[in-house]
Amino acid sequence: MADTKYLDWPFLEPRHRELAVSIDRWATESIDDAPHARGLETDNACVGLVRQLGAANWLRYAVGGAAYGGSAETIDTRGVCLIRETLARHSGLADFAFAMQGLGSGAITLHGTEEQKRRYLPRVAAGSAIAAFALSEPDAGSDVGAMRCGAHRDGDGYVLNGEKTWISNGGIADFYVVFARTGEAPGARGITAFIVEVGTPGLEIAERIEVIAPHPLARLRFSHCRIPASQRIGDAGQGFKVAMRTLDIFRTSVAAAALGFARRALDEALERTTSRKMFGHTLADFQLTQAKLADMAAAIDAAALLVYRAAWLRDQGASITREAAMAKMVATESAQQVIDAAVQIFGALGVVSEAPVERLYRDIRALRIYEGATEVQKLIIARELLKDVAASGKS
Repeated sequence: MADTKYLDWPFLEPRHRELAVSIDRWATESIDDAPHARGLETDNACVGLVRQLGAANWLRYAVGGAAYGGSAETIDTRGVCLIRETLARHSGLADFAFAMQGLGSGAITLHGTEEQKRRYLPRVAAGSAIAAFALSEPDAGSDVGAMRCGAHRDGDGYVLNGEKTWISNGGIADFYVVFARTGEAPGARGITAFIVEVGTPGLEIAERIEVIAPHPLARLRFSHCRIPASQRIGDAGQGFKVAMRTLDIFRTSVAAAALGFARRALDEALERTTSRKMFGHTLADFQLTQAKLADMAAAIDAAALLVYRAAWLRDQGASITREAAMAKMVATESAQQVIDAAVQIFGALGVVSEAPVERLYRDIRALRIYEGATEVQKLIIARELLKDVAASGKS
C-alpha cells in the first residue's frame, strides 16, 4: 500500500482507516493493474467490474439508504473518496465503474420517490443494474442552461425529444437519469430529471465514442420517447437543483480519483529513481530528480488536504460548492503535473503503451474536463467568494 500517513489526519475516523485498508487489500487481490481495453472489450470489462464491485459489497457505499442496499442512511462522502482514490491507484476502469454507479443513481438517492428507490437502488448496490447520468449535450456541457433536449407533458406521461452526448456508461447502462427542458421557467430553472430505462421505445444509442482512456461512452437520441410521469425525479422544473446536488457529492470524489492516480505515479517514480543506474549513481542521487520528487509529494499532500476537507465538511452537513470546486481544480491539475513528471523520469519507457505511467497519463486527462472543467471550477470559486463579500456588505 502507498503512503498512508494521511489516514491519521483528523478529517478521517477509525472506520475510514479500516475501509482504506480493506479496499486496498481487495483491489490488490482482484483488479490490480487491469490494462486498458478497446471497443466491446471495454464494455465487457466494465460490466465485469461492476459485477465484481457489487459482489464484494463496495457499491453499497455509492448508494444512500440502508433499506435500499446502501452502507448507511446517507452517502458517506469520505468513504466514497477513499474508495475512489484506492481504486484509481490500482485501475482507472475500476474507479470509473464504481463512480458511475454512484453518479448515475445519485439523483434517485437524493430526490427519488420511495418506489423509485426500492426499484433501482438495491440493484445498483448489488451491481446487477448499471446506472448512467445523462446531462451533457452537443451544445450544453458546462452551460446547462443551454440545454435543448425537451420533455413535454402528454396525458399521464412525458414525451422526450433530443440528444445527450459524452454519456458515460452509454451503451451498457440499464437505465439513464436524463435531464430535459420542461419549460417551467427560462434557463436552468426549467429543467426536470427523469429515469429512462433501456428498451424504452424512442431511446437509441446514436453513436459510440472512443476516448484516450477507454470507457463506455455514447451519444443518446430520444425520438418521441414516452415515459410515465412516475419516472420523474423530484418536482417539475427542479432538475438543475437535482443535478447540482448530485454533482456536489461526486465532484469531490473526482478529485479523490485524481489523487489516486497521482499517488500511483509518485510510487512508480520512487521505485524507478531508486533502482535506475546512471553515471555510476542511481537516478535518485541527482538533485534535479530530488527536486522533482519533492514537488510531486507536496502537490499530492496539498490536493489531499483539499479533498478530505471538502468530504469532511459535506459529511457534517455543510454546503461545499466552493470547497468541492477547489478540491477538483487543484487535485486534477496537480495530478496532471505529477504524472507528467513521472513520465519524464521514466524517459522512453514512460511512453510505452500500457506501461503504468503511460496508462496514468491517459487516465488523468479527462478528469480536468468532466464534471466541470477546471475553468468552470475557477468561475464557481470566484462566484462563491463574491457572494460572501456581497453578503458581508449587507450585514
